[in-house]
Amino acid sequence: MAIAAIRCQDIRVVFDNRTGKQTILDDLNLTVPAGQIMTLLGPSGCGKSTLLRVIAGLTKPNSGTLGIEGKSIAESQHKLAFVFQESALLPWRTVYQNVRLPWEIRKKQSSTDIESRIQNALDLVGFKPNDWNKKPHQLSGGMKMRASIARALITNPDILLLDEPFAALDDMLRSKLNDLLLKIVDQTQTTMLFVTHNISEAIYLSHSIAVFSQGRIGEVIDVDLPVPRTTSLRSSPEFAAMYGRVSQSLARNAAQ
Repeated sequence: MAIAAIRCQDIRVVFDNRTGKQTILDDLNLTVPAGQIMTLLGPSGCGKSTLLRVIAGLTKPNSGTLGIEGKSIAESQHKLAFVFQESALLPWRTVYQNVRLPWEIRKKQSSTDIESRIQNALDLVGFKPNDWNKKPHQLSGGMKMRASIARALITNPDILLLDEPFAALDDMLRSKLNDLLLKIVDQTQTTMLFVTHNISEAIYLSHSIAVFSQGRIGEVIDVDLPVPRTTSLRSSPEFAAMYGRVSQSLARNAAQ
């Protein structure tokens, strides 16, 4: 049995709104294996992003327990990094300075160590040294997201939470960045929990897919496809069969 990086038990989140109380997560249970990519898949408003925020400690659940590598959220904050849908780069800072920002906030590593980490992270996501001093307005959407991922990596997180980071990108660029995430997992053994609406993306990236159903996990599907993943896999009969299975699960759980 794979070691659990994240374990959610009976997580419940209720928000107050103008019409009363709205249950977003309803006694949700989920286990995310360490060193793997799990995708959260479901329609808008089903609670995917809320679950990421609960795990990150940004939203407090009304009830339930959450363990990060066997410890509480408070004990595990330093093990997590979050990549949002928007790159959230500071416009007055260069790429290098933006990636350096988490260290400036935490200041736990030596200066020599952090400079090496920044360079390694930028190299891993495909930034050439002559782009390090560019500011966000000089970057394409894809390069902004690469910088955002590099910024998340410099703290050497055990777990990376990604909330639809490629939603605004075209299919070709999305495909390239999917391959980048697979490369990162292969080289760092980082656990990733990834939110998307895109079934093809979920299948290509994931070891497993958690399909949402009315604030709960309706089904967890193991993606038993060859690794390492290559672009040709997307046009294979096995991929098509998995697409059909995930589509049916998504439709079935959305209707419940």
